[in-house]
Amino acid sequence: MSVIDFRSDTVTTPTTKMRTAMAEAIVGDDVYGDDPTINQLQQLAADLLGFEAALFVPSGTQGNLIAIMAHCQRGDEYIVGQNAHTYKFEGGGAAILGSIQPQPIMEGENGTLPLDSIKSVIKPLDPHFARTRLLCLENTHSGRVLPQNYIEAATTLARKHGLSCHLDGARVFNAAVKQDLNIKEITQYFDSVSICLSKGLAAPVGSIIAGSTDFINTARRWRKVVGGGMRQAGILAAAGIIALTEQVDRLTEDHDNAKHLADELNKIEALSADMTQVQTNMVFAHLHQGSSIELSAYLKQHNILISQSNPIRFVTHKDVDANSVNILIKHIKSYLLSS
Repeated sequence: MSVIDFRSDTVTTPTTKMRTAMAEAIVGDDVYGDDPTINQLQQLAADLLGFEAALFVPSGTQGNLIAIMAHCQRGDEYIVGQNAHTYKFEGGGAAILGSIQPQPIMEGENGTLPLDSIKSVIKPLDPHFARTRLLCLENTHSGRVLPQNYIEAATTLARKHGLSCHLDGARVFNAAVKQDLNIKEITQYFDSVSICLSKGLAAPVGSIIAGSTDFINTARRWRKVVGGGMRQAGILAAAGIIALTEQVDRLTEDHDNAKHLADELNKIEALSADMTQVQTNMVFAHLHQGSSIELSAYLKQHNILISQSNPIRFVTHKDVDANSVNILIKHIKSYLLSS
């Protein structure tokens, strides 16, 4: 029996068409700029996102690190959410490798950084302080979509104070699909954007960062410094091209399945999910009976994988469908009856 995995959309497997394209990819040495498939992916991504240039990188963590290092120098700082990926879940890379200080502030309930809080932490030019250089936003954040009017207001505030703006857009295509927007309507407010190809878009490896030509030239150097220069990596880029051309519109299925999952969880007395927070492909459900660790162990016996937190994060993606949701619900009910 195949495993049904709700832990993350990072567990997606490449499509058959991706595997074929990878096997047949024309490749070259990308450190020399000679890999035609990577060049094709980078141009495609730049055009889709509305930037002059783009760069293929091995991971989203490296992409965000490179972007921060390209925007900032040693002794600078970036403003970021307390629970943002670029602060909390990327190993402190900017501080460790770039000597760039994060200035975290607490997000609001909708995942936004309050404008007053952003303004209050921007440092004056003074030898006592790190130099505030960059605002980092995340869209989606825990599955929630940043409102367009908020993005415009936050980036306008940042630029008023001389800051650049970077978007950790690992799942920004989810945000665009949810709002029925062209992706450029979101990315237009930023100096740089990172996107993940290996989450909901289902490529096996890789992310993209995009920005101006000068920015990408700087980022390319930092990619080499941190060990991200790859050789015949067009094999990976071939899957990324299909991810961007064939997997974006399909994301609406993941959103529908997440809503279906939340609806079904809310029918179970021992579980509750806030439907206002179910906007894309993530559901956070509070378990009021038993423990998530025990539930996870029980479900694993039935070839279902979930996170062990409480609230439990369930993530829908191309490899779980509505029937997978129904199977999950059936076994959760069985667990609760036995506990």
